[in-house]
Amino acid sequence: MKAAIYPGHGQPIVIEDVADPEPGPDEVIIKVHRCGICGTDLSMTRGEMWDYGPGSRIGHEYAGEIVALGKNAEGYRIGDKLAVIPSLACGQCEGCAQGNHILCRCAGSAMHGFAEYAPVPTGVAIKLPNTLSMADGALVEPLAVSLYGVRQSGLQPGDPVLVLGGGTVALYAIYWARRLGAGKIVAMSRSDRRRDLALAMGADAFTRYGDNEVGEVVEALGASPRIVFEAVGAEGMLGKAIQHAALYGKVVSLGFCTHPDPVMPAMASYKCVTLQFLVGYAKRDFLYIADQMDKGHTDPKAIITSDIPLVDLPATFERLRGPNNETKVHMVAL
Repeated sequence: MKAAIYPGHGQPIVIEDVADPEPGPDEVIIKVHRCGICGTDLSMTRGEMWDYGPGSRIGHEYAGEIVALGKNAEGYRIGDKLAVIPSLACGQCEGCAQGNHILCRCAGSAMHGFAEYAPVPTGVAIKLPNTLSMADGALVEPLAVSLYGVRQSGLQPGDPVLVLGGGTVALYAIYWARRLGAGKIVAMSRSDRRRDLALAMGADAFTRYGDNEVGEVVEALGASPRIVFEAVGAEGMLGKAIQHAALYGKVVSLGFCTHPDPVMPAMASYKCVTLQFLVGYAKRDFLYIADQMDKGHTDPKAIITSDIPLVDLPATFERLRGPNNETKVHMVAL
């Protein structure tokens, strides 16, 4: 089969012929139908400090159809549609004790989505209802990132919320904040390009960064935001989030910035602002999304802007590193 391999050291992704996977006793093999390109994929294939490493198989936002079963894969059948939790869990470490697979340092990875077929341990294989498409399934992982962030933030019904950013995590933070009871929500980004998407996901107002942004947010919310979700992951954004937060407010960092991002502690202290840094999700988030995804009024698939074949993945990675009009690009099986 063909699969995407990252050679390491910032070298371009390559598509190689690799052995077809065989299921272990507690695994299923899926034919990958869709896999989304994540901002993390782009940042961790640049050859910088945070890097996937040489010879890595990548692709963690994926869904597919079971084509082979291991001998212990009870409860699964050929043809079942699956979304995949891309991080395994040992069940015994401190990370696993909190239910967050990403924080497990012992069990390894199931990042095999940029390939024709993928081996999936049954412990991370999430069945999709028949009402969901493969496009839905490949969005469960990014939806889970934002759901986990909104849940962990301590959002209370009626809380005024500001979301910084216009990418997938930001848009889905809006989506979940709206569904989990936020009051007014303002989305803020550097351009108007995703204004309509932000409003469709549940924001009440959209504004751009600028000299008058603090006043514009207060006017739109009727107050300073109690929770600010920072979903950009670029230098300067934590300081901006603190600037906007209300007295005793909270800044939730979901942007996963991989460079130093200085803040002025006095500014945060003078407001008694809480900073919370989050990554990952729990299995319950995947299960909840698979069950609830078709019950909302907003279609999460609205963020998908392009479908590409696997062979176009290397060129697409390079294109996405520069100026572009994409929001979510999916690798789609032919």
